[in-house]
Amino acid sequence: MLTALPHPLRALRARDFRLYFAGQLVSVAGTWMQQIAMAWLAYSLTHSALVLGLLGFASQIPILLLAPLGGVWSDRVDRRRLMMTTQALAMLQALGLAVLAWQGWATPALLIGLAFVLGCINAVDVPVRQALVVHLVADRALLPNAIALNSFMMNATRFVGPALAGVIVAWAGAAVCFLLNALSYLAVLVALAALHTRPGRGTDKPALHALREGLAYAASHRDIRLFLLLVAAVSFLVAPYVVMLPHYAKTVLGGDARTFGLLVSSAGAGALLASVFLASRGSIEGLAARVGGAAILAGATLVAFALNPVTALAYPILMVLGFSVILVAAGSNTLLQSWVRDDVRGRVMAIFSVAFLGIAPLGSLLLGSLTHAFGLRASLLGFGVLAVAAGIAHRQRWRAAAESSTM
Repeated sequence: MLTALPHPLRALRARDFRLYFAGQLVSVAGTWMQQIAMAWLAYSLTHSALVLGLLGFASQIPILLLAPLGGVWSDRVDRRRLMMTTQALAMLQALGLAVLAWQGWATPALLIGLAFVLGCINAVDVPVRQALVVHLVADRALLPNAIALNSFMMNATRFVGPALAGVIVAWAGAAVCFLLNALSYLAVLVALAALHTRPGRGTDKPALHALREGLAYAASHRDIRLFLLLVAAVSFLVAPYVVMLPHYAKTVLGGDARTFGLLVSSAGAGALLASVFLASRGSIEGLAARVGGAAILAGATLVAFALNPVTALAYPILMVLGFSVILVAAGSNTLLQSWVRDDVRGRVMAIFSVAFLGIAPLGSLLLGSLTHAFGLRASLLGFGVLAVAAGIAHRQRWRAAAESSTM
């Protein structure tokens, strides 16, 4: 029966990937609920754009600092066991948040501190998660589809989770979202325990040597280098808009937690469409050009979002923005996974995690500071213009590289 799965779902024929996909579907939906509840709780306590910027910074800066070492670790140990450990620790962090919110003990400092704790966990979890997917499909021809379906799962939950969180926060409070997220980790822990795949140990080289080896490999591979730089630019200039959405919902649109949830869900709907587009592709041919064009579109759409004051228009604009950002990130992920050598996969995917998730907190911190000084819309406008310029520069470098390789 599974052999009759349609082309965009073909990687689900693999038992282990199917189990992993189902567990992650539940868990990541809970994670999105927690992120929305945490941001809204922090904003409701302070009404400060700067605090939102600090929250985003604290949750992701550990990825910038620690993910390369997490990638080395994922190339040295059993990736399944390591991911089970990170997921269990994330469950404990969510339970801690639930207790604080339930008892009314939550403060901005505690929220930022717990966001930092989760960021440290994710610094290990994200690269090992990216590298583990490869082992879940025996047929390497299914790998691009598995990566695309993994992105589809992340963005399907991004569409549903924030909308649910907006309703739950408005009706029952943030503590319920945190508790539901803690419970959702049970699904992925059960799925990981049931996997037949047992990835063995990788390199036994000293950690710093292995790290330098991974960095040197990424830097020397022209195509990998170009797309890592593009992802980093979009992460710094475009992705931080998400951190400012509570402020945008309240001050620009005059909305509440439900408005905030719908804004994030709109971006999630666009991201979901991008994932479907990637999953429906049969190969990576032509994908590099699509990714470069999506980076320019992301910047242009951020400019439109900055200039728009109308609630009804904000939702479709965010759909396009979500589509373009995920096409850049997930499309680049697919390209990198197709190009990289297996023995350095964990380390290169850790560098990708730094480019996509680790650079974002620097942008969040800068955007929060500029918003505090000059206002949200002016700051978003400047970031959008710079993102368009970065996308154009990437396209020119890619075309020049392609022409030189054909000469």
